[in-house]
Amino acid sequence: MPYLTSTAAGTASTDLGLGFGVPGYAHPLVAPVEWGELTRPGTPLHWVVLNVADGPGTRPDPHCLEAAGRLRNAGIRVLGHLDVTYGARSFGELVSDAHRYRDWYRVDGFLLDRCPTERTALPEVRRTVTALRDLLGEGHIVLGHGTHPYPGYAETADQLVTFAGPWSDYRWSQVAEWTAEYPPERFCHLVHGVPRGHLDEALRIARWQGASTIYFTDRTDRGGWSDPWETMPGYWDDIVSRIGTGVSE
Repeated sequence: MPYLTSTAAGTASTDLGLGFGVPGYAHPLVAPVEWGELTRPGTPLHWVVLNVADGPGTRPDPHCLEAAGRLRNAGIRVLGHLDVTYGARSFGELVSDAHRYRDWYRVDGFLLDRCPTERTALPEVRRTVTALRDLLGEGHIVLGHGTHPYPGYAETADQLVTFAGPWSDYRWSQVAEWTAEYPPERFCHLVHGVPRGHLDEALRIARWQGASTIYFTDRTDRGGWSDPWETMPGYWDDIVSRIGTGVSE
């Protein structure tokens, strides 16, 4: 299979503790069922992203405050959404948004969405991550590259999103060989348009490529016109049970 590119990667990831990284549902008023399901006991969650209004918004949102509070009370890590815009947003803008997330929603970390991948952008990303850790007193930092970045980024954050995209690309994807030097806990895969009948295959790809945080959904981006992460997959109960019981290799 195309995604079996390294014996080391396959060996390192044969027994992963898979769990969900939820990229961010729609506003709790629009998606109350989705937010409610996240606190169901036994759901294998690594983190949930809170994206109020393309960031923290201009004032505290009572519905988001309630949703974030329920997650925290359930022991679930909440991450604020910071759009890095591939390096176009300034350091000051990102840190300002981060302060609002911390002060209003008491987040446990951040997802830096649309994070650059190039070696030349690494110093500025490292500067931003250092400021975020200082703000939180450590915290959990996820870099949302969506593809494999320059390897130095792996030393900067807790996790890297090394795939974000459609199933049609994921099923033929290849893992970068340098990822075999790190444990599966360092990598995340976010895949939309995964048919129910291919869930086992998708989970095997994540295991073989060495990613322990995943989010698979049958929703699609409709050619870029919609956000596939805003609603829960139609097979939510099915995938929760599969990850909870493990998938036979």
